[in-house]
Amino acid sequence: MSDSKLLVRSFPEPRSDGQLISVTPRSAGWGYVGFEVYRLVRGTPLDWTSPGHEVCAVILSGRADLSYGRDEWPELGGRSTVFDGVGDSVYAPPGGTLKVSAVTDACEVALCWAPAKRGADPIAIRGADVKVLKRGSGGIERTIHNILMEDRPAESLLVTEVLTPGGNWSSYPPHKHDTDDPPRETYLEETYYHRMKRPEGFAVQLVYTDDRSVDEAIRVGDGDVVLVPHGYHPVVAAPGYDLYYLNVMAGPTRRWLVTTDPDHRWQLD
Repeated sequence: MSDSKLLVRSFPEPRSDGQLISVTPRSAGWGYVGFEVYRLVRGTPLDWTSPGHEVCAVILSGRADLSYGRDEWPELGGRSTVFDGVGDSVYAPPGGTLKVSAVTDACEVALCWAPAKRGADPIAIRGADVKVLKRGSGGIERTIHNILMEDRPAESLLVTEVLTPGGNWSSYPPHKHDTDDPPRETYLEETYYHRMKRPEGFAVQLVYTDDRSVDEAIRVGDGDVVLVPHGYHPVVAAPGYDLYYLNVMAGPTRRWLVTTDPDHRWQLD
């Protein structure tokens, strides 16, 4: 459904500052998650400042010099595409300016942000230090890159990458995190930034609630973002089309506690 309010498409061409897509709490109609992607050419600067938000910059492709205050991290990145291993990232707290400058042409950077009062210490998260794990088996197997999950300090941000082979389901069995009731479940808004290994490929993301007041099947292509304000949200990659997505989550409690759809919970056994 191309007219879904939960679907945000990339701009046909990068804007003058290189921006390819933008999701803000105001545009999404929620309170926590912001997400942007930029395509930068060599030497193009990108400065990001907010007194009330922490940010995680994920190098999607290419290389860039990054800095925050006195901390400098030259030549971060290196993967050709999001399908070529784990990338480098930088976390920065609120109040200062995160500076990004591409050192290769067509360097793509995602900025994942959420509210924070103090945040945590700025740090480069090297791809070699990111926990990689397999989840599921057979038709629901996928690979997880835990970039900024609960094992790393931050105030509200959670960031992870998922790679799903063509034909497989992901975020499955279906789960939700739209109720603030820890330790049973936490309220987390979430964005799914989708990339296809073949740009003509597609995937389908379902977003639905128990009462079906929300019940959507969204066709997503390369560069699309799906907003998940509430409900279950599984994804299936079309056969032949490997899928990557970058998840950004945030809410009042920085814990990933989910409820599996009761109709499908038997599959966890």
